[in-house]
Amino acid sequence: MLERYFKLAEHGTTVRVELLAGLTTFLTMAYIIFVNPMIMSKAGVDQGAAFVATCVGAAFASALMGLWAKYPVALAPGMGLNAYFSYGVVLGMGHTWQVALGAVFLSGVLFLIISVLPIREKIVNAIPMSQKMAIGAGIGLFLAIIALENAGIVAAHPATIVTLGKIGAPTALLACLGFVLIIALDYRKIPGAIMIAILAITVVGIGMGLSKFNGIVSAPPSLAPTFLQMDIMGALHVGLISIVFAFFMVDLFDNTGTLISIAPRAGMMDSHGRLKRIGPAFMSDSIACMVGAALGTSTVTSYIESAAGIRAGGRTGLTAVVVAVLFLVSVFLAPLATSIPGFATAPALFFVACVMAGSIVKVDWEDVTEYAPAVVTMIAMPLTFSIATGIALGFIAYVAGKILSGRIKDVHPIMAVLAILFVIKLAVT
Repeated sequence: MLERYFKLAEHGTTVRVELLAGLTTFLTMAYIIFVNPMIMSKAGVDQGAAFVATCVGAAFASALMGLWAKYPVALAPGMGLNAYFSYGVVLGMGHTWQVALGAVFLSGVLFLIISVLPIREKIVNAIPMSQKMAIGAGIGLFLAIIALENAGIVAAHPATIVTLGKIGAPTALLACLGFVLIIALDYRKIPGAIMIAILAITVVGIGMGLSKFNGIVSAPPSLAPTFLQMDIMGALHVGLISIVFAFFMVDLFDNTGTLISIAPRAGMMDSHGRLKRIGPAFMSDSIACMVGAALGTSTVTSYIESAAGIRAGGRTGLTAVVVAVLFLVSVFLAPLATSIPGFATAPALFFVACVMAGSIVKVDWEDVTEYAPAVVTMIAMPLTFSIATGIALGFIAYVAGKILSGRIKDVHPIMAVLAILFVIKLAVT
């Protein structure tokens, strides 16, 4: 049955290879079941419900991608957007987490619409490469400052805005240890490097009496506190347009970039360099985003960690289905998830930040009209504590810089319209 449905032989793989690939992918991204509930809880979301929503949302999304699009790509709540959800939209702007979930749902609806209609490519192509890369790097910097604050390495200061925290505190030192441990494990290409480091620091922290051990396995917590709690009507308020747009844009670029980067190795491209079954793949991602919001978690999107499973031989949707099953089994690990302290997840956040910041190398550093607006986007995100504001200021700087430099032909009409809308939005804020 598996051979007939996934055409394993045709893709040069076997059930055993697909199972191993699925396990490999899961190990590289399983840290999200510990990190995401903690980030969501900062917004007031019930941590137990967020844990179940994370696992079930990832399981549903990965299964949908594997069974419908038949891609060896796993999905889960995305890093960066979960931080923007809690620290930016809820804590920073003062919206309720229910309204934030509504914004995530609407961004999924928007993604589904452009996936069904032939306009997705036009939007992707309208945004210059420098801004696409800057958005990824900016989110990385946004994550970095959150990670450093969670670890106690940086702290607020009335005169200098931020300053060095209590770097000699045991929790800060353990966070630093966790970070270098991730570097060492990742360099050695050990699957699950981030998860191993999180668990290792947690064990040390428990041994030192810095955190409490709540157990490993139990019945799953109730999903009731978050299930269908999204406030869609509240998210339709005109003031949240930029928030919905930010969720949408980042998910669009994240998903597109992930699929394009791993497609050649996975045999997902045709002879003309186009992605096969791209329609079902994008629609799977958008539906997953909406379902995730309904369950009670931030944007669910494709994970670049899927490349680890593809390197292990994963070539069909069976790889993603295996990941889905493992995420579903993980709902019984709630006690372990609640035992993970913030100083153990901070190194993971900072490492992901380092990876995301790497996209900065793809910016054209020979053209000032490209790199200057890109820097605006990257710096504005952490300093304004808002991904949406970073995108807005970067787009405005890009369009204005091109026009005043006499290079108006370089500005796509869609980009110009977006910049004008952002000017209006910032002016009335």
